[in-house]
Amino acid sequence: MLKSVMNRLGMATAVLATGFLVSNCKSDLDIETPKPANATAGARLATGEQYVPGEVLIKFTKGLSAVSRLPILNLIGGTVAETILTKTMQDAGISDGILRVKTPKGIAEALTLLNGLPGVEFAEPNFIYTHQATSNDPLYTNGSLWGMYGPSTSPANQFGTAAGTAWANNKTGSSSVIVGIIDEGFMTTHADLSANAWVNPYETVNGRDDDGNGYIDDVNGWDFAANDASVYDGTGDDHGTHVAGTIGARGGNGAGVAGVCWNVKMISLKFLGSSGGSTTAAIKAIDYLTDMKTRHGLNIVASNNSWGGGGYSQALESAIGRANNAGILFVAAAGNGGVDGIGDNNDLVANYPSNYSNANVIAVASITSSGALSSFSNYGAQTVDIGAPGSGIQSTLPYTGTTPAYGAYSGTSMATPHVTGAVALYKSINTSATASQIKSAILNAGVATSSLSGKTVTGDRLRVSSF
Repeated sequence: MLKSVMNRLGMATAVLATGFLVSNCKSDLDIETPKPANATAGARLATGEQYVPGEVLIKFTKGLSAVSRLPILNLIGGTVAETILTKTMQDAGISDGILRVKTPKGIAEALTLLNGLPGVEFAEPNFIYTHQATSNDPLYTNGSLWGMYGPSTSPANQFGTAAGTAWANNKTGSSSVIVGIIDEGFMTTHADLSANAWVNPYETVNGRDDDGNGYIDDVNGWDFAANDASVYDGTGDDHGTHVAGTIGARGGNGAGVAGVCWNVKMISLKFLGSSGGSTTAAIKAIDYLTDMKTRHGLNIVASNNSWGGGGYSQALESAIGRANNAGILFVAAAGNGGVDGIGDNNDLVANYPSNYSNANVIAVASITSSGALSSFSNYGAQTVDIGAPGSGIQSTLPYTGTTPAYGAYSGTSMATPHVTGAVALYKSINTSATASQIKSAILNAGVATSSLSGKTVTGDRLRVSSF
């Protein structure tokens, strides 16, 4: 049973559905600001944070022998359940990895005993994360996809992203651009998604690890929750499927919806299951992308992260830092407030992973179709970068028959993939742009919005028509 109850960070309202939500890498984009009260390495168990009971993550100092580790483990009655050592970690010079350790002690007690000990670089909980829940496509032409509209599109909405204007100028993306969706799985066979579901060019289904990344038959990605190649597990993967549609549902096909970027390849990196997802699974998903880009040269530009919860994790921050070093942006939901469902100030109480200060993070708030900050959306003048449509967003949903399903969800989970889609669209137009340049372009292209003034770094909402 999970400790404490976190709010579910994907506010779902199914409307048209037949189914149903560290290296501290710095660059010129980083601005040093005071950290929120719960952002320090020692503040790992703030009230309300959800974690796997009876487990801690330990990183020993480099080269500490097994003999020297034993008394430290014995101090908490610990047994090693798993060593997390991805290929990306090894490439970064991490030889010992991070240990997932079972302990009969309470987590707070175990961490008190471990942190500060000689030989322990850090110890932290294994946190649990949850999701933060033109075109001839019918749901575009009938006025449902307000987040894709702009002031000059038909239908029009001045507070949309103006993706429709970009499409009208033949800016619809490129199949050479790849993004990772770290979430639930998504329905790779959905009529509006199948053309843009990534297929690993270095892997075939033959029971062998052809590409040497440590994962067998990872043709469309990997399920880090179940540790298998089945990246879609049925209608329960509604949140991930909805996110995928906003990023890259195939436009102009006369069916359903259209994503911000009509032509893009999306990797399904499932780490959220029915009980959420763990820090260790999130790290593996992030490192999967980093490894595929650094070893195979794949044009991976971003990961979408419509999830949050838990507290500060040095291990997770380091994984995001490794992605930064590889030139992969980390687009993250700002979060949906606390148990009251009212948005909180992330400058005061950090929301992770959006609050990590790595240069590749873009933190996204949600706005409504009238331009207001969504009531559930977190904000932060120093910690949240930009706003994007997140209330009443129509997108793809799983289905079991032959009729594709669609529905409207709300949440910063829905705002975030608008930005990820914009990243992919920008890269398809500006093929030589670096991650830093793409982030700057996205933030500089925004439109000043009164509801976001003093609530985000830019004070702007997303606009893609000028790409």
